[in-house]
Amino acid sequence: MLKPGGRLIVSIIHPTVYAVVYPEADYFALTQYSEDYDFGEGTVWMTYWHRPLQDVINTFIDAGFGIKTVTEPPPAANTPAELLPNADGRSFICFLFFELEAH
Repeated sequence: MLKPGGRLIVSIIHPTVYAVVYPEADYFALTQYSEDYDFGEGTVWMTYWHRPLQDVINTFIDAGFGIKTVTEPPPAANTPAELLPNADGRSFICFLFFELEAH
């Protein structure tokens, strides 16, 4: 619970990532999906829930929050190229950050 005027910072995977990675999927459907990632000698399965951006924003509003800011931060300028998500140097890193204020 937050007092009126309290702030909440939320980070989510950018909803457009789902549309790019799964172009045949219904962007507007609430969808659970899993992906595997190799870490050292093991594989880890991560499970996500995709929601369209309008559902994310409207959920915040319906819960009584005002949206103060939305940011899509780029990586730091000194990030080594091999750590960037795109081999061609584009910097989209797939996250949205919301600063919310309780009413």
